[in-house]
Amino acid sequence: MRLINQKPGRSWRISLAMLPFALLLIAYLAGSAARLAENPQDKLLPSVTQMADAVDRMAFSEDPRSGRYLFWDDTAASLKRLAMGLAIAAVVGLCLGILAGSLPLFGASLSPLLTVISMIPPLAILPVLFIVFGLDELSKVMLIVLGITPVIARDIEQRAREIPAELLIKAQTLGANTWTLILRVVLPQLLPRLLIALQLALGSAWLFLIAAEAIASTDGLGYRIFLVRRYLAMDVILPYVAWITLLAWLMDLGLKRLTRAAFPWYEGGRT
Repeated sequence: MRLINQKPGRSWRISLAMLPFALLLIAYLAGSAARLAENPQDKLLPSVTQMADAVDRMAFSEDPRSGRYLFWDDTAASLKRLAMGLAIAAVVGLCLGILAGSLPLFGASLSPLLTVISMIPPLAILPVLFIVFGLDELSKVMLIVLGITPVIARDIEQRAREIPAELLIKAQTLGANTWTLILRVVLPQLLPRLLIALQLALGSAWLFLIAAEAIASTDGLGYRIFLVRRYLAMDVILPYVAWITLLAWLMDLGLKRLTRAAFPWYEGGRT
């Protein structure tokens, strides 16, 4: 049997999925043990014990200065900003995508504009956002919004253009006006694609969030990472990076499950 036709079973699929992570963990533990054996004061590759102590200090011990649990406060601050940015980007991106993809008069102007805006590096305009919106929460949220909204809008626009014309024609023969077409025909077709677009934009949203928090913030996961880097505190940085990765993965999984639960017909319709 050709290799391209061989499909692993469930147990093999789980084992193969875990294999690269296990190899990376083994490689890290071996490298950490070798460096610490040579120099016990080495900070580049901390041991599991050192990272566990750092997590205990940050997450389960009150900060002597503020009396807060810094790990959870940072997590709550970052997730709040991220949720606001994703929610605003989803609504604005959906509206722009529908206008550009379903209404030719709007699409003639919006489509080129969205294309140009999506090419602007969001991090390049971060100083502008700080000047316009200040150094508070709004500028951080706006960076996420400006960073991922054009991408979501272009994705929704493309999906709107792929809706079969027969559906729109049949609805119009039944007396549907433009508003009814958008609400009853176009929107239901685009909502599952919106969730998928959010999945694809999650990585970029986290990137913009961490960048904004690193430059101007007093709390947040990105702020903490860049604060402790001056002390070469890898025992703090690595757990924070792992925690961000876990949160992003859980959000991706949640959106995927939500898409399947809310729109079970979507996968079958695509195939």
